[in-house]
Amino acid sequence: MQPRITLITLAVDDLERSVAFYRDGLGLRTDGIVGREFEHGAVAFFELAHGLRLALWPRTSLCHDSGLPAGPHGTTDFALAHNVAVRDEVDAVMAEAARAGARIVKPAVDTFYGGYAGYFQDPDGHLWEVAWNPALLPA
Repeated sequence: MQPRITLITLAVDDLERSVAFYRDGLGLRTDGIVGREFEHGAVAFFELAHGLRLALWPRTSLCHDSGLPAGPHGTTDFALAHNVAVRDEVDAVMAEAARAGARIVKPAVDTFYGGYAGYFQDPDGHLWEVAWNPALLPA
């Protein structure tokens, strides 16, 4: 297997609400919901950096496609991280997420590795870290 990830899919309970959060609240670019004409096909894609895409897909559709039953939501099983170039940007992104309807789980604080980071959850409980790490600055 090549060490490459091209798509991250988040299962969501309310596709319209989640699209609004990521598009209108966080400002991520999307063409909106596509595939409505197919049963279990409605999905929204967001362009991220370096060809990576974020997909929002209804939880029931992901269960149908994978063949797995719906399970309990695991809020600490997985986290996405958004690294920023300057420390103050952490607070700006956290405030933007809060205005969009995110639940701030942990306000930004100094970290053990010499950075600064905080956590929020999107409307479906997906955990995001916003971090400034001087050793891993984005290009």
